[in-house]
Amino acid sequence: MFGFGAFAFASPWLLAALAALPALWWLLRFTPPAPRILHFPAVRLLFGLRSEDQTPDAAPLWLIVLRLLAAAALIVALAGPLLHPSARLAGEGPVILIIDDGWAAARDWPARQAAAEQAIVQAERNGRSVLIVTTAPTSGGAPARPSGLLRPGQARNIVAALAPKPWPVDRAGTVAAIRALGVKNAPAILWLANGLDDGTVVALAKQLQPIGPVRMLVPAALPRLIVPPPPGTGGFAVTVIRADPGAAAQARIRVLGEDGRLIARKAVQFAAGAATAIVQIDLPVELRNAVARLEIEDETTAGATALLDTRWRRRPVGLLSESPLDDGPSLLSELYYVERALRPFSQIRRGSVAALLDGKLAVIVVPDAAPLTADERGRLAAWAQKGGLILRFAGPRLAQNPDDRLIPVALRRGGRTLGGAMLWTEPARLTRFDDSSPFHGLALPADVTISRQVLAEPTPDLGERTWARLSDGTPLVTASPRGDGWIVLIHTSSNASWSNLALSGLFVEMLERIVATSRGVTGRTLGDRPLAPLQLLDGFGRPAEAGPAARAIAASAFDAAKVGPQTPPGLYGDASVRRALNFGPQVKSHAALGILPGGVARGRYGPVREIDLKPWLLAATLVLLLADALATLIMRGLLPWRRAAPAGLALAAMTVFAGDAPAQNRDDFALKAALETRLAYVVTGDAALDDTSLRGLTGLSAVLRRRTAIEAAAPIGVDVATDPLAFVALLYWPVAADQSPLAAATIGRLNRYMATGGTILFDLLDASTGPGALRRLTRGLDLPTLNPIPPDHILTKAFYLMQAFPGRWAGGSVWVERAGERVNDGVSRIIVGTHDWAAAWAIDDDGQPLFAVVPGGARQREMAYRFGVNLVMYTLTGNYKSDQVHIPAILERLGN
Repeated sequence: MFGFGAFAFASPWLLAALAALPALWWLLRFTPPAPRILHFPAVRLLFGLRSEDQTPDAAPLWLIVLRLLAAAALIVALAGPLLHPSARLAGEGPVILIIDDGWAAARDWPARQAAAEQAIVQAERNGRSVLIVTTAPTSGGAPARPSGLLRPGQARNIVAALAPKPWPVDRAGTVAAIRALGVKNAPAILWLANGLDDGTVVALAKQLQPIGPVRMLVPAALPRLIVPPPPGTGGFAVTVIRADPGAAAQARIRVLGEDGRLIARKAVQFAAGAATAIVQIDLPVELRNAVARLEIEDETTAGATALLDTRWRRRPVGLLSESPLDDGPSLLSELYYVERALRPFSQIRRGSVAALLDGKLAVIVVPDAAPLTADERGRLAAWAQKGGLILRFAGPRLAQNPDDRLIPVALRRGGRTLGGAMLWTEPARLTRFDDSSPFHGLALPADVTISRQVLAEPTPDLGERTWARLSDGTPLVTASPRGDGWIVLIHTSSNASWSNLALSGLFVEMLERIVATSRGVTGRTLGDRPLAPLQLLDGFGRPAEAGPAARAIAASAFDAAKVGPQTPPGLYGDASVRRALNFGPQVKSHAALGILPGGVARGRYGPVREIDLKPWLLAATLVLLLADALATLIMRGLLPWRRAAPAGLALAAMTVFAGDAPAQNRDDFALKAALETRLAYVVTGDAALDDTSLRGLTGLSAVLRRRTAIEAAAPIGVDVATDPLAFVALLYWPVAADQSPLAAATIGRLNRYMATGGTILFDLLDASTGPGALRRLTRGLDLPTLNPIPPDHILTKAFYLMQAFPGRWAGGSVWVERAGERVNDGVSRIIVGTHDWAAAWAIDDDGQPLFAVVPGGARQREMAYRFGVNLVMYTLTGNYKSDQVHIPAILERLGN
C-alpha cells in the first residue's frame, strides 16, 4: 500500500499505466470523417474533382480529454484508491487477530467487530491469511484454541459469530497456542484488547514481539462494575467502580423488578480522581423486596449487572405491644434488645394483635409478658397457617403456663434455673449448631451463657424440631411448621434477665436467620444441597438459558464460588430457593491499561473512516464512456442532435430524480400494500441493514406461504416519514446505535398508526445496542408500559407453542405491552427484543440462510421462524386464541 496524506492505493504499481496516456493521446486524437449521403444527379460528380491526397479531420480537443479522463479513471480505480485509509498492517505473512472476548468486551463489541472486519478486509486486499485467537476460556473451561490459518471469507464468518463471554479473560495459554502453530513469514499481530490491566498484558505483549510486530487497540471508555450491598444489611448502598479515575463523572443506576419494570433510577457521582462511587437508594419495604436486578444504565456487560435474591429483601417484622412505643425501662423491656437487633435488616412495627394482623408482615414477635386472649391466639394460629412466622420468647408467664397452643413443642412447668431445683452448677453454654439448623455456620462466642431456660418435654420428634442446643443437649431454640408458616420458640428470655444472649452479636445473627425463614425464603439451611443453574447472564448482562457446561454449586460452598466458564453469573437454585452469583463483588483489581513495552503500537477503537473509491471511479469511467459513445454517434451522423439532446436530458433527469421515486409513487405503494398481504420493514438508510431486513422478511414470507394460509407477497420497505402506514399491520424496525431521533411530524404519524391498530417490532439487533438507542429514537412517541412476555401470552401460542423467542442470537427477553393497558383487540402496540430476527430469517437468491445463528444452529433458526409465524398470526388475528377458553361461558350466556 502506498499513500500520501488522506489518500492511499492498495495496488499502487498499477498507476504505472498512467504513463501510457500520451500514447493514448496520439491514438485518440483522430476521428474518421463521418460518411455523408447526398442526393444529386451523377454529373455533379465531375464538379470539384481534386487530385491531391485527403487526410482525416482532427478530433475535437474536448473529446480527446473525455477519453483520456475515462482511461485515467479506469487505471486509478484498478489501483485501489482509498480515502482516509486505515493503518496498514505490518509484515507480509498472515494476520493474527487476538481478540479479548471476556465480559469487558461487551461494552464496545460492535466497534471491536468493526476493527476485526477492517483487518480482514486489508488481509483480503493483500492476499494474506487470517488466524483468530480469543483470550477468554471456552464454556467448558478449556483455553480457547486458535482457529488455524483461514481465508478472509472464513475469518469473517467466525468473527460474526463471536460473542463476549460473561467471565474474565485468561491469557496464560495464548502465547503458547500461537507458538505451537509455528506461524512464519513475518505475521502481523493485531490485538483487540479490552483496555483493562489484569497483570498479564505487559508479559503477553513482550512474548508476542518476537513472533511479529504487535499493534493493540483499546476502547476510549472502559467498562464499569456494579457491586450490590451485602445481603441482610439495613441500608441499600450500591457501589460503582470505574477503571479510569480522572475527572468528575456521573453514572445512573437502574433498579428493576423481577418482571422488568423500572422501580427506581438513581444518579451516582464520581469525584475527581475517585475510582469508586456509592449511592444510597431508599425504597419502601414493599418496593425494596420487589428489586431483582441492578444495572448501570447504557452499559451492557455482565459486570454492569447485579442480580438480587431473597437474601436482599427486608422482611417487615411486627412486635406485639399494647403501645406503639416502648414506654418501660429500656434495659428491662422484653422488646428493647429484639428491636435493636432486628432494625438493621427489617422494618419494625409495633401494635396489638389486631393492628399487626391488618398489615403485611413476615414475622410477629410475641414477648412472654404479652397477654393473649383465646381469640387472639386463634387469629395468630390462622395467620401462621397462611405462611406467617411467630417468634416467641420464654419467661415467667410461659414457665407457669406451658400448655400454650402457640408453642412448637410440649414444655415442662417451672423450667430450669441456675441454683434452683433443676440445679446448674455453672451457667450453660451453647453447642455447635447442627447442619440442618438455620444457624449452621454461625460462630459461638465463648462469653454467651444461659442461667435459666424453659425445658421441653422429651418426644420422638424433639430432635427434628430443635434448631439450637445447650452443651447438655437440652433445646434452646425449637420450631415446628404450621401450615405454610412456622412457630419458633427461644427457651430463654429476650432480655438479660435469664441470659446474656441478648447482649451478644450472636443474638443479632440468630434473629436475622429466623427472619429469613419467613414466607418466600426456604426455612431450613441448604447444607450441601446442589444449586443448579436456573437463569444465567450472557456477556451482555442479559438473561440466558443455562448451557450444558454450566454446573451446579453446592450450597455450602456458594459464598466462595467464583464466576467462570462452568459457573457463569446468574441465579442458581430452584423455585423454592435462589442464590445470585454476581461478577462485580469478585473483582479485586479494576484498573486501566498502563504503559506498554516499547515497540508495541497502540490505537483506539473508532468509527471506520476508510472509504474505498474504486466503485465510484468505475462508475465515473462508465459514465464517461457512455458520454463518449453518445458524442461519437452524434458526430458520425448516426444520432441527430435534435433527438440526442432530449434523450440525454431525460436520462439525466431520471438519474437526478431517481431518489424521489418513492415520494412520487405513494399511490403505487398504497396499492401494493392494500391489494396483497405484505410484511413491511422500516427503511433506515443503512444499505446493509435494509438489505438484511428485506431478505429476512422475504425468508419469513416464504415460510408463511408454506406453513399457513397467509399468501404473503414480496416485502416492502416503508419510509415512516412519507409513506402511508395504514395499509401495513406490522412494521419491523431494526434499531442501530447511531439512528437519529424522529422528527415531530413523523412522531405524530407513528402515534396515529399505533392508536389505530398498528404494531411495531423494535429489534435492537443485539444487546450491545442498549436501551439508550431505543429511547433516543422513540423520544416523543406515546409508548405503553412494557413487560417481559408472560408464559400465557398469545405470542406463545398464536400458531406454535413456544416459550423462547430466539433470532440470530439466543437469550434475552421480549417485551410487550402490559396486559392491563391492552387496546387494539389485545394486540400489543410495541414489541421489543434484542435478537436480530431478520438475520435469522434472511435467505439468499437460492433460498439458503445468509447468516449463522448463535449458539443453537439449525434448531435455533427453526425456532426463530416459528416466532415469526406466531408474530404475524398475532398481529393479523388479535386475541382469538385467548377467547377460545371463554367459549363455554359465552355459549351459556347466549343460551340464557
